[in-house]
Amino acid sequence: MSVLHGGNGGSIVNVSSVAARTGAPHEYVDYAASKGALDAMTAGVAREVAAEGIRVNTVRPGFIYTDMHAEGGEPGRVDRLVSQIPLQRGGKAEDVAKAIVWLLSDKASYAVGTCIDVTGGV
Repeated sequence: MSVLHGGNGGSIVNVSSVAARTGAPHEYVDYAASKGALDAMTAGVAREVAAEGIRVNTVRPGFIYTDMHAEGGEPGRVDRLVSQIPLQRGGKAEDVAKAIVWLLSDKASYAVGTCIDVTGGV
């Protein structure tokens, strides 16, 4: 990807979690810690490779209806936590995908090292 090495530049979008910001107390502190590390890596790598024409950013989903909750043993987790979401509903994978597509596009050409929260207000 590096323009310094013959590439055309590009964009990398990491998928973190709002848990990196909230700490996910009493539920997923270990998960939150790993996502916090990803956020830190995004910030560092973004600054390392920006001059090479590579943009690195992160999307942090909140409570999204995915199979991840069922695989973790609680398929109704998003519904249980809806009252904590200011928008009063869980998100859809498409909500997250739209943010990722935007960050990958030229419309986000000045976004470097940023985290976009897709959380319904959490």
